[in-house]
Amino acid sequence: MMMGQDPDKARSHNRGMLIAIFVLFFGGMLVAGLLRFSGWRPEGSKNNGEMLQPYGDLREYAPTLANGVAYRWVDEPRIWRIVVAPRECDGARSGECRELLHEIDTVWRLMGKDADRVHVLWVGASPAGTAMPREVHVVRVDAVLPAQLPRGKHANNKANANRATGHDAAWLVDPNGFVVLRYAPGFDPGDLRTDLSRLLKVN
Repeated sequence: MMMGQDPDKARSHNRGMLIAIFVLFFGGMLVAGLLRFSGWRPEGSKNNGEMLQPYGDLREYAPTLANGVAYRWVDEPRIWRIVVAPRECDGARSGECRELLHEIDTVWRLMGKDADRVHVLWVGASPAGTAMPREVHVVRVDAVLPAQLPRGKHANNKANANRATGHDAAWLVDPNGFVVLRYAPGFDPGDLRTDLSRLLKVN
């Protein structure tokens, strides 16, 4: 202690410093906890797709590819999947399906060095007269997969009904086989790209 310094003032000063440190540390944790449980997240961490609750679970499911071979999630433990299930691609809507395929292929190419960690599962017939890009795995339609692709909380509201005039919905499946995000019909491919890019960086 310095000569001439009041011991009581020194103790009060030290006590005040300890209280300030305590408030800064635990107060920050408390605020962060309150924000987390209130559902708030920083703008940069928000998903553009709809976070599904509960997740669809495809871990025990092995879709069959168009060539008859089973596609198994566990064989590729670091791969994310974009699943699209367009309607009537061999009929009058083949043009819309080609547009959707082009947009999904563009999303995949924009992943750059991470593109090899992304597969596209295209459920059903491919667009007539269209060569499928190498990242696309054409999957046969069955009764199991559609049931495990959640429609989302807002699938039937008026806003989604208006958006449904565009291309079909898409889903994002994590490397374990959980369906985690849904993109409503008419979604912006840029939203899918942003979410996927962020997820590839953290996983």
